[in-house]
Amino acid sequence: MPKGVRLKPGQVVAKLREIKVKLSQGKDVLVACREAGVTDKSYYRWRREYGGQKVDQARRLKQLEKENAP
Repeated sequence: MPKGVRLKPGQVVAKLREIKVKLSQGKDVLVACREAGVTDKSYYRWRREYGGQKVDQARRLKQLEKENAP
């Protein structure tokens, strides 16, 4: 993935799932992130923000954040 590309919430959740599968296969976090095309820093940030959410929940969260922004 090119540097500076912003993913939509649904895409982030998909990347988190992809990395989770790789981790369950016994891969290291750095290796799983590299194979998914993201940095480990992004992975940890996304995991903190999106945690165990599903795609529709992540979209709703971002929509609410936009509505509440000044």
